[in-house]
Amino acid sequence: MLLAELVSTTEEVAATSSRLSKIDALARLLERAEASEIDAVIGLLLAAPRQGRLGVGWRGIAALEVSHAEVPTLTVGDVDDSLETLAAASGTGSAAGRSRILGALAARSTAAEWDFLTRSMLGELRTGALSGVLLDAIARASGRVPAVVRRAAMMSGDLGETARIALTGADGDLEAVGLQVGRPVLPMLASTATSPTAALALTGEASVEFKLDGARIQVHRHGDEVGVYTRSLADITHRVPEIVEIVRSLPADDLILDGETLSLDEDGGPRPFQETMSRFGADVARELVLRPWFFDVLHVDGRDLIDEPLSVRLSELSRVVGEWRMPGIVTSDPDAAEQLSREALVAGHEGVVVKALDAPYAAGRRGKSWVKVKPVLTYDLVVLAAEWGSGRRSGWLSNLHLGAADPDGEFGDPGGFVMVGKTFKGLTDELLRWQTETFPAFETRRTQGTVYLRPEIVVEIAIDGVQKSPRYPGGLALRFARVKGYRPDKTAAEADTIQALRTLLRN
Repeated sequence: MLLAELVSTTEEVAATSSRLSKIDALARLLERAEASEIDAVIGLLLAAPRQGRLGVGWRGIAALEVSHAEVPTLTVGDVDDSLETLAAASGTGSAAGRSRILGALAARSTAAEWDFLTRSMLGELRTGALSGVLLDAIARASGRVPAVVRRAAMMSGDLGETARIALTGADGDLEAVGLQVGRPVLPMLASTATSPTAALALTGEASVEFKLDGARIQVHRHGDEVGVYTRSLADITHRVPEIVEIVRSLPADDLILDGETLSLDEDGGPRPFQETMSRFGADVARELVLRPWFFDVLHVDGRDLIDEPLSVRLSELSRVVGEWRMPGIVTSDPDAAEQLSREALVAGHEGVVVKALDAPYAAGRRGKSWVKVKPVLTYDLVVLAAEWGSGRRSGWLSNLHLGAADPDGEFGDPGGFVMVGKTFKGLTDELLRWQTETFPAFETRRTQGTVYLRPEIVVEIAIDGVQKSPRYPGGLALRFARVKGYRPDKTAAEADTIQALRTLLRN
């Protein structure tokens, strides 16, 4: 398949607001793809090449001086081979080697193809919401049931693999994709409510549990082999040996657990989220011991529990993890839920999560079965730009331009972001320094006083609400926004949506 076919399809998708038209265009593209090209096609469309990190930055690409091809001859296979070589480059001279590989690829590309490749390699295609459309396109192209395709994608955590099985596999192959110990699945997500009482109105009788300001973890065990994964499915096993030892001590040979971890201070209270996350980085601060709390179990000793109601899963969870279970109660009483929320806050935690007892585990989905309640409204937004500060903040990148996800393309491309406010409140000197050092690597352009960024950095913002405003395209603005901290554990695809913020206008 020619790369030009991908380029023309993405242009066709971007040019229409009709979801059905997008699905049709992508389905036609997938029908033409060879089996060996499917993983690469999906990766390029999602701006997430199958090779993973390529070691490519905006400045390196901008420094290239090449003449592009006039006629498209580059194939998807050619691109995939080049990206494979690019990802493998390491050691002395690797920067120069990557530059040569990029230069050769750019010279073989037409201008339109190179623009597409650049944005795909840098994650700039704004396709955070395209995965949902692609799932329907895979179903259309393969003649499979959409629900089966979606479930396989959730179980595998790999859209390329799902597409390949759907398009080339035999009957029953897609249905056979299920939980596999050692292969992480997309985590179930929670919606938000303003109080435990409001949350219980959505769920009915529920498990009301502490909401920690910790890092989400998913743990897999097969015998003595243990894997620990982040919410984005990154493997951090070697960085959390204390969690590995705890999991090995549990009374089961095969396990998949969902939970959170954080570091505690000398008094047993939670340390700040950023300190917990430092354990996931390259420089492991081993003096910060992590403590896990598990709140769900998806598999125990050959038995998949993912489709069982939460009540069944919690019974197994208590049996398996004992003292490592997340604190909580089962209740339909709003007063009891409110009391537990107060206890969580007194203990230094964020609030509570209210979970419907009759709900299965919906991997990768955000619905009304899990509802988180925090006393302060916080949202995960994307940094679109930063302004140079003045006065005490002179010389630092300071005032942040904040964007909410626009998955349906109400205000631009589907999967893009719409600006909803600015803030520099809550930025410590340490954060100002970090922003100024880090943001230039994400720069796309700058004007006098403002540096514009690729929409990849997620920041947690506390607000007092939203208000109608003609200042921003989404028609609303944040009220009293302040920075709580950056969320390196989250991708831009997990940012809160403009629709979620809009519900605050109604409330």
